[in-house]
Amino acid sequence: MTSASRSDSMRGGGRATGGRPAVPERAGGRSGPRIDDSAVDESRYESHGGFPKVSRARVGANFGPLVEALRTLQDLAVCVDAPDEIYGEALDRTRELIDLLEPHRAPELQGPAGRAVELPGRGSLLLLPWQVVEAGPDGIVMTGEFRRFHLGGNGAAHGGVLPLLFDDLLGMIVHYAGRPISRTAYLHVNYRKITPLQTPLTVRGRVDRIEGRKTFITAELVDEQGNFLADCEGLMVQLLPWQP
Repeated sequence: MTSASRSDSMRGGGRATGGRPAVPERAGGRSGPRIDDSAVDESRYESHGGFPKVSRARVGANFGPLVEALRTLQDLAVCVDAPDEIYGEALDRTRELIDLLEPHRAPELQGPAGRAVELPGRGSLLLLPWQVVEAGPDGIVMTGEFRRFHLGGNGAAHGGVLPLLFDDLLGMIVHYAGRPISRTAYLHVNYRKITPLQTPLTVRGRVDRIEGRKTFITAELVDEQGNFLADCEGLMVQLLPWQP
């Protein structure tokens, strides 16, 4: 098996947390995500798999803008064409930033990255900066776009970032469907059309069928016109009590 479902998600999807996956809370007003957690059984997170409890991170006003600035820095790092002296100055400033942050390096599940559920990608630079629109027993819908950092070539998103998006989604689907903590056993992706950068897209998925410990999930990525860009089938397998 590969990654786990913390929902696997405190993630939204494909990794595992021992506590309930953290996800956006119900938001007041029409702009917030529509969350239905009626199928979730909190007791399962005490008895399945060797995962520690994961709590939602409460962050100050600066963490979200810092993550967004770092995402922009990632975009720039893969697209700038500057004189070598500019690269040298950027290197010096980056080393200063490393020196600033290094004393605050923390163990897994202690820092806010990946647990700041109100932020795109839950505040993790690893995860794609997408956000939940709907979540419940019937499935998950997320919206977002691929940035310049995700370029594969000729204006298209790298093929490797689509499985990352789908895998993150799978974990959340397992959680909101009320299934036990699971890990990804396989993820099959079909690439239907070129996935563009910097274009609003939607990914949605749901449980297809359940066979004992196995949860089969289907999902698709579409553009604003409803064109299918990619789809996938994933298998999530419930962890036994002794499995990490």
